Amino acid sequence: MDDKDIKIQALLDTLPPITLEQMESIKLMNRLDTKYVATKRQLIELLQLVQDKYYVQTIGTTTICPYRTTYFDTDEHTMYMMHHNKRARRTKVRVRTYLTSGDLTFLEVKKKNNHGRTKKKRIQVPSLEQSQKTEGAEELVQRKTGMSFLSMHQVVQNLFDRITLVNKGKTERLTIDYNIRFHNFETNNDADSDQLVIIELKRDGNVYSPICSLLRDLHIHPTGFSKCCIGMVWTDPKLKQNNFKAKVKKLAKINQDEREWIQSDHRLHEINN
Repeated sequence: MDDKDIKIQALLDTLPPITLEQMESIKLMNRLDTKYVATKRQLIELLQLVQDKYYVQTIGTTTICPYRTTYFDTDEHTMYMMHHNKRARRTKVRVRTYLTSGDLTFLEVKKKNNHGRTKKKRIQVPSLEQSQKTEGAEELVQRKTGMSFLSMHQVVQNLFDRITLVNKGKTERLTIDYNIRFHNFETNNDADSDQLVIIELKRDGNVYSPICSLLRDLHIHPTGFSKCCIGMVWTDPKLKQNNFKAKVKKLAKINQDEREWIQSDHRLHEINN
């Protein structure tokens, strides 16, 4: 755990907790999502600003929850290409495991429509390894995608740490993902997100959100980021990725600028001491 991770944990410890049971009314399975890309340094600034506005999801005493998500696709990378080709309507099939909840695992199908609204259907499965053989799994994927789950294979997996904030009005959730590590099952390549933080605002339509003005003040602006697609691009140079090149270049610049700032700050600290 680096210095920034320690500061993030300390700030979360000052936020009032909200339990999973208390969050039952804000599942937002049919929602409008807005994503933002920030850095760990900006996340620390944001957490300092939300002290009187948000709860932090707490499981036992845990406020930072590790997740593992495995994405499935066809041999032709059908779902990846939907996203790459800028299809407004697109689908992802994934198996997500909540590593702080007894390895609770779900098969999920996420569909985004041409209005930007995301719908998610899921069923519980015993494990990632048994997901394709679980009763109801094939029927769910076929019904939602028109494709056979059994014809798909694991393409990319990510592990990441997630913070979930809930506004005091309980009308939205804010998920914050960082320390993202990727593994590609086809190439056996690995990658990580370095200093990047992916913030996702999840709300039922364009209801007022107290976080939006805070993000603007920190110069954090909406930008798309698919952990599935970026993970595949970072770990498979042979994939068609023309439409992701600008995004990848921008992410690399954010990380490079942040590394240079860290080095400069360390030099300044050494001079002052």
